[in-house]
Amino acid sequence: MIFRLFKMSGRASSRAPESTATPDGMRVYVIGDIHGRADLLDKLALQIEDDLKSAPPIVVAVFLGDYIDRGPQSKAVVDRLCRGAFPTPIVTLRGNHEQTMLDAFDDESVFASWRQFGGLETLMSYGVDVSQLMRGLGYDNARAQLLEKTPAAHRKFLEASSAAHELGDYFFCHAGVRPGVALARQADADLLWIRDEFLESPAFHGKIVVHGHTPVAAPDVRPNRINIDTGAYATGVLTCLVLEGRTRRIIST
Repeated sequence: MIFRLFKMSGRASSRAPESTATPDGMRVYVIGDIHGRADLLDKLALQIEDDLKSAPPIVVAVFLGDYIDRGPQSKAVVDRLCRGAFPTPIVTLRGNHEQTMLDAFDDESVFASWRQFGGLETLMSYGVDVSQLMRGLGYDNARAQLLEKTPAAHRKFLEASSAAHELGDYFFCHAGVRPGVALARQADADLLWIRDEFLESPAFHGKIVVHGHTPVAAPDVRPNRINIDTGAYATGVLTCLVLEGRTRRIIST
């Protein structure tokens, strides 16, 4: 896995407020990219359950997407989340990998690229025979098997996932936002896929953007954004950012 490091350059077009906060009486658990590591999700859920002993009246967990691919237990992750089997109410956002799986339901040509960035592991977790796909063949057969073996509840869960969510002074999405575009006008493609234009921008986007998508060795806290993708599928470190009032802290596996 390649971790990304970025240097801030230039001045922000506008400044973030001196303090940012969640709504009064609310604690938010923000979970980074899981990528098929159901074992880490199980461990983190136990940690959060213990942490709830000190929780305020309102608690929610926001998942930043990329539940599937790369790791070996994608089906188990989706199954747990679509059942809401978590210590808190949850908000599930869509990552680019979920979008790719949704596209694959309708278009067999998607398998040509999907198989090269983690799709094989997801397909195997659903019981799809990938022997032909590994040779770049049998896309039509793989699609037919995926449609047959994916539970209806899983597809419904993926289709219902949102591209972004806002709470207080925070904006949550998978990949980031396009600088210079109002948060309410962001394109889904950018929210799921953007990288360098967002990561290299020092601009304040109206709210602090909390995201994943680009693996970093440790949570990356900037004046305008917070990245909590710590490459769980490869490192064993699944990161949760805990926001409460004006405080921030980290829970990780």
